[in-house]
Parts: sequence; structure tokens; C-alpha cells
Amino acid sequence: MTPSTARSRTPAGRRKRRPSPLPSERAAELRAAASRGRVRDLGPLLVALNDPVPGIRQTAAIALGILKDPRGRSVLAASLSDPEAGVRAAAAEALGAIGRGESRAALESALDDPDAHVRARAAQALAALALPDSAAALAAHASDPSAEARQSIAVALGRVGSDPAIAALRGLLRDPIDRVRREAVLGLGRSADPRLLAEVRTHLTDPARRVRVAAAVVAGRHRDRASVPLLLARLRAPESWEKPAVLIALGRIGAPEAFPDLREAAEHPAHWLRVCAVTALGDLAVPESRAIALAHLSDPYWSVRGAAAIALGTVGQPDDLGPLLQRLADEHPWPRRGATYALGRLGLAEAAPRIREELTDPAPEIRLAAVWALGRLGDDGAREELVRLLYESRPRDGPGPGPEPAGEAGLISDAESRLFDALVQALGRLGRGAPDPLVRRALSDARDRLSEDELDRPARLPLPEMGLDRPAPTIRALFETALPASVDDGDG
Repeated sequence: MTPSTARSRTPAGRRKRRPSPLPSERAAELRAAASRGRVRDLGPLLVALNDPVPGIRQTAAIALGILKDPRGRSVLAASLSDPEAGVRAAAAEALGAIGRGESRAALESALDDPDAHVRARAAQALAALALPDSAAALAAHASDPSAEARQSIAVALGRVGSDPAIAALRGLLRDPIDRVRREAVLGLGRSADPRLLAEVRTHLTDPARRVRVAAAVVAGRHRDRASVPLLLARLRAPESWEKPAVLIALGRIGAPEAFPDLREAAEHPAHWLRVCAVTALGDLAVPESRAIALAHLSDPYWSVRGAAAIALGTVGQPDDLGPLLQRLADEHPWPRRGATYALGRLGLAEAAPRIREELTDPAPEIRLAAVWALGRLGDDGAREELVRLLYESRPRDGPGPGPEPAGEAGLISDAESRLFDALVQALGRLGRGAPDPLVRRALSDARDRLSEDELDRPARLPLPEMGLDRPAPTIRALFETALPASVDDGDG
């Protein structure tokens, strides 16, 4: 036996020890666990929060935030005292993602953290919780020396919306940092109090562009007619950075005196301004808007064609059936989506057979629009296909977009997560589910798939159902409309 052979043998009873994984490998394992979604055993992640390597602890906190599993809440709260600021920041962010009110006290304490980034993450988590009881703690920290923390605190105060929060936001309107003022404007804009709107309105002349944009958004949200002169002045200024927000606001306010300026903006060389101008003309809904929308159905940019199609859903006429059907053959999904919505909104039942073909379009936005339009049209011919789609679809927990489609025409979209809700609404509109046992059974089966909590969540519906002035119905309300109790209870 050679010496080399002797060295290669392991003595009896002794095993070769496997090398310990590197920290980077352990972190990769934690990230992989989070990417798989719900996990039955959180033990490895909870143990990792006490790992001697700070990067492992931070990765474990991030993973628990991705999972949003409430079982990790108490351990994450303890991690707010970790010696490493990165771990504390990740723990605060995770607690916000989990969204349990029991974390409020721990997050409020983190507003006193010595690290500004941790304080900002704690404020962001409190914004996610949006608990009125946090108003006092947030207001007490509104003068934080860190601009990053003050910005996050302003966001949180806007979500809380109580009297102490409003008082603090009014003080932040004078903050020297424009990002903080912007969040204060948006936070106060959540209230419809005329006194607060008047205060926000003055920031249409703020020296910072981002603050003026925020004030324009608020003016549009509340249809503040007193803002129209200031908005028109901003629209006529040479700078174009804030004009998209101003155009949209003027459309939402519905100021007819803005029509000449909107018409001019619809011919602007920049396509992104044409999109906003055409959208605003659709919202303005004056008769003269129709000719402009029709002309822009053939704009060289797909985004403008899509906006023109959407606008025709408001200002169009039955004679526009032909041009809208032509857009269903557009090379890009966005104009096809807009045309589908417009055909449904205009009640053009003649388009239903062609819209049915869009139920198999590879773009989820097109399928969603087709489901809504066919329900709006009450198309009997779509019953079986809509039922099939309902059985195949499932409700989604979050609003995040799905994977980005391939190709230049691809768009990141969350339409897949809206499809289940849209199908329930659409099938309910086909005779309210009562005349057809197939539809009634499909809706009953779909309802039985949901927990009580899922039934009480707000419905995530397609574009035409989303309004500034009305809250979204719950899933339960959709089912109650689709399946009247007297009919459903008698189903054997």
C-alpha cells in the first residue's frame, strides 16, 4: 500500500465532515424559501434572525417580510433592537408588510432609533398600518432632523388622517425639503375639507416642480374648480415637466374653459403630452372632444391610440363602431384594450362576437377588458366561455404585477390578479345569475372557494369600474348582486 493510498482512507468510525455553507449560500437559501411563498415551518427563518452574521439576520427579516406571515411578528419586533442598523431597518419593513396592529408600539419606539434610515422604515411601516392611534407618535417626530425620515413620516401622517396628523402635515408644508412638502400636500389632499384644499391650492405656485405636481393631483382628485386659473397658468408656462399632471387635473375637474388649451396640447410633438391631453378631453366630455379622439386613433404612438380609444368610450357615438373594431387589430395591446373598453361602455352589442375572440388574447389586459365588456353588454353568447374562465381563475392576494410579457409590445400588468373579480361581476350581469343554472352553479362554486376574509376584501375591478367618488364593492357584495338570496337559497 502506497503512502498516498493510506492517506486517502478515512479511519473506521470517522466520517468526513461536510464544510459549513458560506454566509452567501445560507442567505441564498433564505431568499429561495421566501420565493416559494407560504412555508409551513418558519423555524429556520426565525433561527436565522439570531445568526451571528448580520447579513444572514437581515436576509431573514427581508424573507419574513416577503412571506407576510404573522407568525414572525414577535421575533421581528425583537429584531428592532438588533445592534446592526440594516437588520433593524429590514425588521421594520417586514412588520409593515405583515400589517398587524400589534406591531404599532414597537414601530413607534423605532421612531427614536439613532439611525435615520431605520426611523424612515419604521414610519413607512406605520404608514402601511394606517392606524389613527399612531398619529400622536408620528406628529411628535415630524421635526426629525433627517429629511428621509420626515418624508416617510409625512406619508404616514397622510394615511392616518386624524386631527393631530393634519396639524403636523400643515407644519410640514413649510419644510425646506421639496420631497417632504410634496408628501405633506398629498397627505392633506386626502381630506375634502375646503380649508385644507385652499391651503394645498397655494402650492400650485410652489418653487419646486414636484410639489406643484402634487398640488395638481389633489386639485384633480377633488375637482377643485377654484384651481382652474392656476392650472391653466401652469399649462401655458414653457416648462413641460408638470404638464401631464395639470392636463389630467383639468380633465377631471371638467372645466370647459380649458378646452382650447387641451385641444392644443393634443397636437403637441411630445407623445406623452398627447396621451394626457386626449385622456383629459375624454374626461371633459364635451362634444368637440369626439373628433379629436377619432383623429388620434391612428396616432403613430400606441399610447396615444390607447388613450384615444378610452376617450371614445366617454365621448363616442354608435357610428364609431367601425373605427373601434379596427383598433381591435392593432399591433399593440394597449389600443386593443382601450377599444374593447370603449365598445362595452358605448353598449355596442354588435361588437360582442368580435370581443369574444379577445378572451383568448395572450395579453392579460385584453382578456380582462373583454370580460368586462361582455358582462356590460350582457352577451349571452359568452356564458360558457366566461364560466370556463371562472373555474380556471383564482383570486390573488396582492396587487403586484405578474411577469413581464416578452417582446416590444409587452407590458407589466396586474390584470391577471383582477380577472377573478371581473368574472364574478360579468357573470352576475348576465341575467344576475338566476336564469341560467350553469352560471348560477359556477358562481356558487366560486364563492365556496373563498374564506370569509377573502369575501370581505375590496374587489379589484377593471378600469371603467374604478371611480374617484365611489369605493370599490367587496367580493361579497359582487356575489350578493350576482346571486340574490331568494334564488341562491333555493338552489338544490
